[in-house]
Amino acid sequence: MPSLISRRRAISILAAAAGLPILIGDPRRARTAAAELFEWRGTAMGAASSIALYHPDRNAARALIADCVAEIDRLEDILSLYRPGSALCRLNRVGRLDNPPLELVELLAEARTFSLASDGAFDFTVQPLWVLYAGHFGTRGADPNGPAEAAIAAARARIDYRKVGFDTTRVELLGPDMALTFNGIAQGFVTDKVTALLRARGVQHVLVHLDKARAIGPHADGRPWQVGIADPTASERSLVTLDVVDQAVGTSGGYGTVFDPAGRFTHLFVPATGHCAHFNAEVTAVTATAVRADALSTTLSVVPWERAAAIVKAVGGATVYFVDFENRVTRMTA
Repeated sequence: MPSLISRRRAISILAAAAGLPILIGDPRRARTAAAELFEWRGTAMGAASSIALYHPDRNAARALIADCVAEIDRLEDILSLYRPGSALCRLNRVGRLDNPPLELVELLAEARTFSLASDGAFDFTVQPLWVLYAGHFGTRGADPNGPAEAAIAAARARIDYRKVGFDTTRVELLGPDMALTFNGIAQGFVTDKVTALLRARGVQHVLVHLDKARAIGPHADGRPWQVGIADPTASERSLVTLDVVDQAVGTSGGYGTVFDPAGRFTHLFVPATGHCAHFNAEVTAVTATAVRADALSTTLSVVPWERAAAIVKAVGGATVYFVDFENRVTRMTA
């Protein structure tokens, strides 16, 4: 059975020494700063994650990181597909959720914005396709060419973001056997929530990397944070290095989760066809917030090039890097 969770870092905080996933710059320079560097590394929303912050008070910094980890855990209890008791899982099981957590409603509004801007290319109701492909390739002797077209059509019939009703009092799935997924936007949303917590506590130099990255300010010594766009074929190597200050970076690529050993079938679905997208090897978006970077990189991964410019323009305030299957990088700004 193939691994259905094969995430690897598509963006990296360039290492200051071999084997380290975090770049905090030259350690000699960091020691001259008024604040000390503190790091946390772990897992959030199924991805390798980290927080790097400068703070003058050791105990206060450790307390801040503990609060961030608690916030990540709290939000996973709302948004995770891998926690059966989460608000999202409960909604998917029964099709309705009364008195939903405010964060669920907030994320639904963000997701719908991208669904509208992309004319449905970004659709947070594609979970039936995930279940179909995972079930197909999880079966011994599965057809290596993927699910039958009839099965794909049946799954597509349950996909339509317009059939999700929500407000602060309830969320309801208005079609039969629908199910939601926030895998193309939730990591950015959680990144923004953690960043907001740190900003509210007065932190001025931090990089939060919960698969998507967002920076508050620069390094303590004034240099930008450096975020590398990984080579799709070798994640330890960067194709482009970005200087990031008060910005967010999100990358999507089919290699993030694959269903079959050959990597032909991935988690990036085209809702209109039910097939897996193969328009780009990787898409990276740089925007003001991580939720936008996450959703925009996901959206642009499932549309052909001729539709991309209009979507980037509709979203606005973004720089996007497209990596093709020969590792050529094209930059687009709007």
